[in-house]
Amino acid sequence: MTPEQLKSSILQAAIQGKLVNQNDADSSVEDLLAKIKEEKQIRINNGSIKKEKPLPDISNDNSPFDIPDTWKWVYCRDVMRFINGRAYKKPELLNSGKYPVLRVGNFYTNDSWYYSDLELEEDKYCKNGDLLYSWSASFGPKIWDGEKVIYHYHIWKLDYFQPMDIKYLYYYLLADTIRIKNSSHGLGFVFVTKEFMEARPIPIPPLEEQHRIVAKIEELLPFVDRYAASYEKLEQFNAKFPEDMKKSILQYAIQGKLVEQRPEEGTADALLEEIRKEKEQLIADGKAKSSKKLAPISDIEKPFDIPDSWKWVYLQDVSTINGGYAFKSTDYTTEGTRVIRISDFNEEGFVDNKIVRHPYKEEFEPFLLNEKDILLCMTGGTVGKSYFVRSVNEPMMTNQRVATIKILGSIQEYINYVILSPITQNVIQASKTSTNDNISMDTINSFLIPLPPFNEAKRIVAKIEELLLYCDRLVKRC
Repeated sequence: MTPEQLKSSILQAAIQGKLVNQNDADSSVEDLLAKIKEEKQIRINNGSIKKEKPLPDISNDNSPFDIPDTWKWVYCRDVMRFINGRAYKKPELLNSGKYPVLRVGNFYTNDSWYYSDLELEEDKYCKNGDLLYSWSASFGPKIWDGEKVIYHYHIWKLDYFQPMDIKYLYYYLLADTIRIKNSSHGLGFVFVTKEFMEARPIPIPPLEEQHRIVAKIEELLPFVDRYAASYEKLEQFNAKFPEDMKKSILQYAIQGKLVEQRPEEGTADALLEEIRKEKEQLIADGKAKSSKKLAPISDIEKPFDIPDSWKWVYLQDVSTINGGYAFKSTDYTTEGTRVIRISDFNEEGFVDNKIVRHPYKEEFEPFLLNEKDILLCMTGGTVGKSYFVRSVNEPMMTNQRVATIKILGSIQEYINYVILSPITQNVIQASKTSTNDNISMDTINSFLIPLPPFNEAKRIVAKIEELLLYCDRLVKRC
């Protein structure tokens, strides 16, 4: 249950007579309504208010809900008047003046006040303790707590007849506003009319019970506020938990803690040797370039311990990487080979909104995409975003500043998860911050990779994908 739902339940219980007990010692609600009717008739007789056309009686059959036998249904207009605010013209609203003008925009905030020097009839002012109702936009009731102001059109002042508890009226209007919102359709209930509100049924309890209802509501609302604070923290936790869980899974995986090590699977050295031979052949065939030799990885550079059968390597040791071709935008065509720019992919896949193409040349072969390549954005606001290419439905070439990481040794899925893990993402974010949204080829080449034996890498990938399914289910539940 959300805090809003809890508050709504309390208010609904209150106006249904379910929040406090009825008391036989309470005065009669008929006596209360007789006094209100008497006061109302006096005002009609002295001309301060007009006599209204009668409305049909509210029976049990047409009442919104059941109430105690000691209560009575009446119309809102029977116990209060809805007095319109003043419809100001724009030139009449000043940046400074004698009286602040309370508009809907100021109803719940203290920003952007306008003022007026006009002297108006007393009904157009509201004072501290007056009951107001905003009837458009974020509509609802408010007991004014502030200096004397002129209330604007779109706000009513509610002149209630004695004896009534103003706070009971306030909490009824609040509960009724929630019910009105919940029953609205389409784009949302954005306003109510005076005629609509005057004819809204209101349940009236004896005056003493009104006081008890108000006291109980105000006893409970601080608990709702505490619940709201805790609920918000829980919501934040729920929103963050699946993502944190994914990070933890990946971190455990690349530390060798997600699956057991098996001696019969050998060591990472055997896998690395196979990759070295594969890369040398690509270089010999002219399909890859030699990598710049990097210094051995020192113990102080290693972020964490890994199993003895694993080995720390650089990304360039297990892949070939290029930074895309510098195509000229003026050479793009509507036919030819598709060009993948930074804006043409995200973490979910390729974006097909504005496809550009370029005539293919043999020199572009190193920049052709293959299945299981990894794309990495090297510049701009989305620097560091990556996509694991699971399928290529047509020939594609990468534009400059889109790094294409071609993993060797058939461990593409494992390396992709290393790139998505905190060990690599932290390097990307640090580089992004220090170089103004850029990451260099040198940085990409020197990503640290904790390399397991081949078969263990396959088992790690299978376990990661099994666990990430559970994370996805958590996201849907949250």
